[in-house]
Amino acid sequence: MTLETIPKDLRGLRACLVCSLIKSFEQFEYEGCDNCDEFLRMKNNRDNVYDCTSSNFDGMISMMSPDDSWVAKWQRINRFCRGVYAISVSGRLPNGIIREMKSRGIVYRPRDTSQR
Repeated sequence: MTLETIPKDLRGLRACLVCSLIKSFEQFEYEGCDNCDEFLRMKNNRDNVYDCTSSNFDGMISMMSPDDSWVAKWQRINRFCRGVYAISVSGRLPNGIIREMKSRGIVYRPRDTSQR
């Protein structure tokens, strides 16, 4: 994680639907998702940024020490990179991306806790 990964403004933020990392739309488009870009391919792809992120999320957690944080373990983000994460993200990935993740052996767990 670099300083550029941290959102610089609270307006226009989006959260990744897979890992809940929060960035601006432009940051997702230029850098992709630090945790998921291998299979979500948001870098330089506006359509995938719209499909794989949501502007509707609740709460923020800043994670600096993933291994030492009980909050990171509780949120299931302790294996992700340092950054700012949403507590809950509303939305669902397109079925095609979910199928691709499943074929790679990646389990998709929706980050929307309002449905539980």
